[in-house]
Amino acid sequence: AIERDGLLPGSAAPSWSIADSAGRVHQSPSASGLQLIIFGNHALKAFPSLLEGLRELSELDPALDILVLSDSYSSLTEPFFKLVGLGNLAIITGSRSLYGRYNVRVSPFIILVDSDGRVRASSLVNHGWQIMTLYKIACLEPDPISQPGVSSLNDQLAEALGPE
Repeated sequence: AIERDGLLPGSAAPSWSIADSAGRVHQSPSASGLQLIIFGNHALKAFPSLLEGLRELSELDPALDILVLSDSYSSLTEPFFKLVGLGNLAIITGSRSLYGRYNVRVSPFIILVDSDGRVRASSLVNHGWQIMTLYKIACLEPDPISQPGVSSLNDQLAEALGPE
């Protein structure tokens, strides 16, 4: 069942707007470009490679909007991310309901969303290399054939040729 968690690439991601503890409002999708949402909290301490991957990616692409979305408030989450050198990431307190809208039941889970609100990549992750791979996939140009509302090449040919 976990292999079916998350949202499929090309599907619409939920839209939301939530203030962090400093009062800064964050939204999804991000108007500024690609956004990486990591579902988790201070329990990510069990995944040191994953944390290193987040650190590496935030240095590689400073324009990438990286959000840590927890399903409930914990006073440990923000201090933990500061302690491990990821205090630059936005920590957002969401809800189980918001997790449900993303079809996420377990963490750590990552979903990359483009500025049009489309999921570009989505997966359960445990290691830094997985984050980098998902990021590379998300940066690829989407295949127009696989986009909703765009017919396949065979459909286009059949339409152009007319009835048999």
